[in-house]
Amino acid sequence: MNVTLRQLQVFLSVARTRNFSRTGDAIGLTQPAVSRSITELEAQLGLQLVNRTTREVELTDAGRSLATRLPRVLDDLDATLLDVAGMATGRKGRVRVASSPTLSANLMPECIALCHRLHPGLELMLLDRVQSATLASVLSGEVDFGVVIDPEEREALTCETILSEPFILACSPEHPLTHKRHVNWTDLNGESLVLLDHASGSRRLIDEILARLGVQCTIAQEVGHSTTIFRMIEAGLGVAVIPQLALPPQGLAELCVRPLLPRMDRQVMLVHRRNRALSPLAQTAWQLVREQAAGLAALNSAAELPHRPDRRLAKRSHQPK
Repeated sequence: MNVTLRQLQVFLSVARTRNFSRTGDAIGLTQPAVSRSITELEAQLGLQLVNRTTREVELTDAGRSLATRLPRVLDDLDATLLDVAGMATGRKGRVRVASSPTLSANLMPECIALCHRLHPGLELMLLDRVQSATLASVLSGEVDFGVVIDPEEREALTCETILSEPFILACSPEHPLTHKRHVNWTDLNGESLVLLDHASGSRRLIDEILARLGVQCTIAQEVGHSTTIFRMIEAGLGVAVIPQLALPPQGLAELCVRPLLPRMDRQVMLVHRRNRALSPLAQTAWQLVREQAAGLAALNSAAELPHRPDRRLAKRSHQPK
């Protein structure tokens, strides 16, 4: 099969404009040249991709299937070429990184912004996915590396811990546990918990901790995002065990958080496929994420939860008696 990149680009433009003339104007070809390119592509594939009418072009089922998949293929090819070109200079190119939602929201934005400032030729592309999908994208080679919670299976991965952070309790200000400066895990016996679902890298760790400490809870709700957890707690559906990094920078104005004792941490790790060397650009990005995580760890250590008053409680404590 002798399909050219130009033919694929012309077809994708036709799929978007549904018109040969408009495609020609957009990419600098004559209408007959566009038509010929599509005909040659159809001949190579042995399939009709478009139905030609007097007014517009309609995609066949095969054409729609190709048009759906092709942008990602061309984007991957572009990323590969940029990456290879970047090897020559070590300064320009694209690095793909996958990370789970909590890390995508609370670690990676600063990394991307820092990358823009320090390495303007390095394009850091983030794929925001649940942990299982993040690991799959690393193993398949779709991304250069991933930022994940301590994975259960490591045999095919090279891992580096970049951040250790505790699990904490989040609850409504009216809950009795807010009267405690520190909450023991065993205090959760009999409580209704709102937790991240099993697609999260943290859920396995939370379940293991509860089982190890013999804590018996009711799982009220299992959700995919921390923001949903917060709304559930505000609605009075239970309390939550969350990683400290899940707290938004501005805090939780309507909720209270408390340290859980004994302290139980989750490990945030950088992972890449074993026996696959990182490119110089990917190594630069890896180092940048590592350093940003170290700075975040130092910041969290300097602002321990017991010394951070809850806004809601602070307001209530200053009300006239």
